[in-house]
Amino acid sequence: MADLAKLPITVITGFLGSGKTTLVRHLMQNPGGRRLAVVVNEFGDMGVDGEILKGCAIPDCPAENIMELANGCICCTVADDFIPTIEALMALEPRPDHILIETSGLALPKPLLKAFDWPDIRSKITVDGVIALADAEAVSAGRFAPDVARVDAQRLADDSLDHETPLSEVFEDQIACADIVLLTKPDLAGPDGVARAREIIAAQAPRPLPVVEVAEGAVDPRIILGLEAAAEDDIDARPSHHDGAADHDHEDFDSVVVDLPELDDPAALVAAIERLAASHDILRVKGYAAVRGRPMRLLVQAVGARVRHQFDRPWTPAEGRRGRLVVIAEHDDIDATAIRAALGQLEAAG
Repeated sequence: MADLAKLPITVITGFLGSGKTTLVRHLMQNPGGRRLAVVVNEFGDMGVDGEILKGCAIPDCPAENIMELANGCICCTVADDFIPTIEALMALEPRPDHILIETSGLALPKPLLKAFDWPDIRSKITVDGVIALADAEAVSAGRFAPDVARVDAQRLADDSLDHETPLSEVFEDQIACADIVLLTKPDLAGPDGVARAREIIAAQAPRPLPVVEVAEGAVDPRIILGLEAAAEDDIDARPSHHDGAADHDHEDFDSVVVDLPELDDPAALVAAIERLAASHDILRVKGYAAVRGRPMRLLVQAVGARVRHQFDRPWTPAEGRRGRLVVIAEHDDIDATAIRAALGQLEAAG
């Protein structure tokens, strides 16, 4: 049983667009009697998820309990960013009962677990559990490998290659490190897709893992909080493709931030993102847009060519009603000039 004197921390990992922020928002609003704090780790220069969560802060998880670390993997910046952030949250009055860490979709969870062995916090915290979110539709379709034909061609050309793409390795490392897997968006996958996703997860997991279907992040907090896994003490039982590596990086992925003008029609932005995803293997798009005649900000989030948007809150005078998007792709597929040109067509149309 975990040492109750230690502050429990839950690491929430998962592939790009798997629903981590939606889950955290649900937990904030349904904390099960806990006073929560949240750390959001973004990939890219523009933080989006942290601002979304601050916008739905409640007394049990006020805005000052939500901290964002953008443009840097927290396990790569332990001394400079991660440790001071955890210490700042532990020093809050009243002290949080539980900390949630939402990792970047590109994060490898095992190096993060190793960061919890840092002497300054080792005696003060415990990793209550690692929760891996898996998008049922994406997993069943194998989209964590974005270009299967190219991977197969490389394998045939050189049998020393293990036919794994960086995305599949990230997915497998997240599953291998997890204490429980949440299978999200089961409605989009359908029964056959859910069954296939479960088979893939079971094949990748190094040990039997509970898999729970979750729609729109709605899960009973008793299922995923209070696991008392003490994951920092059994790191060796969580294998990784990167075991033995002295360090890790994220050079397989890159991001571009695009400023957007006011738009006449959100449909034009959706169509542009869909075209961009099809022509440049874009993994993730998220950010905001301003629509003429509408006082509300348009929140935009896309996984591949699947785009979701909604008006989330009024613009403030200081924001200037200009949108921004962060676009994430594998390093070889990122073309900042082409991405800005594709979305820049919106300005010409406006």
